[in-house]
Amino acid sequence: MAAMIERQLWHPVVASHTLREAPLARGLLGEALVLWREHGAVHAWADRCPHRGARLSLGRVLTTVQGPRLECPYHGWQFEAGGRCRHVPASPDFQPPLGHATTAFEAREAHGLVWVRLDAPTAGLPDAPPAFAEAGDAGWRRVVCGPYAVATSAPRLVENFLDLSHFGFVHEGWLGERGHAQVLGGVVSESPQGLQVLKARAWQPRGYAEAGGGAWVDYAYEVPHPYAALLRKDASDGDPVRNAIALFIRPDGDEACTAWFVMATQNDRSSDEALVDFQDTVFAQDRPVVESQTPKALPIGRTARVAEVHGPADRVSSAYRRYLQRLGIALGTC
Repeated sequence: MAAMIERQLWHPVVASHTLREAPLARGLLGEALVLWREHGAVHAWADRCPHRGARLSLGRVLTTVQGPRLECPYHGWQFEAGGRCRHVPASPDFQPPLGHATTAFEAREAHGLVWVRLDAPTAGLPDAPPAFAEAGDAGWRRVVCGPYAVATSAPRLVENFLDLSHFGFVHEGWLGERGHAQVLGGVVSESPQGLQVLKARAWQPRGYAEAGGGAWVDYAYEVPHPYAALLRKDASDGDPVRNAIALFIRPDGDEACTAWFVMATQNDRSSDEALVDFQDTVFAQDRPVVESQTPKALPIGRTARVAEVHGPADRVSSAYRRYLQRLGIALGTC
């Protein structure tokens, strides 16, 4: 079972468009979940009928005069949106008491993803999924890329996303060049709520899907959540294309995670398919490297079992590690 702090955070579990009429089974922090919709609203419950333990995700959503209900596949017990059983077909006159209910978790949609929180938060933790204004702005186009199942920890993947200095080697010819390996790390601000990085810069031969040539690209990062990060990038030579990209990760253990990239663009003429292909290509370059890192859990602090040395270009990742320590994040760290 995950530590308490991780259960109090919102986590993405599935892309919204994959949750339609039928219930869907997913897992989060060791909990088996069933996701389903009621008049469009999303619900996340323990994937276990309280009667005889059958998986509710094998059932179906019914339309009744009282409203949509989720039917257990074993004995047909019907559960309303709040999780309470309202009808037992074998005993139609029986009025199920309050205790005849499944465990319901908080669920909501944001940025094209379904998010779930398992426990109520303590003071100081965000009460909503990370904000990403561009993804919901009518002036921006949103594209969801993924899911990507990755054999490394969620913090390792976040740190890779924040790292500009690997561009010239891992993404040579795309996001960087060996001859332009120097980067400007930017100004890092730290707070209990996360990180902000401004005025970072890198030379990129192809900074976005339809880029016409190389340019210096300005980067701004935000880390509002231990397993999420946002970047906003703009070419500094008058190119009108603007991009904002969010990395949202579901931790699947200390050495595995599932990630989505949510891209928001302005003035980019690429098709949605081209944007997804571009992100798929870039991530395919990252994957073998991040999956090769050992340990897969991120070493943080002086008490880490495996020490890692740092260079001047690692200020952002060092700040990220301090943020995880401040929150007391255990899952995916060592």
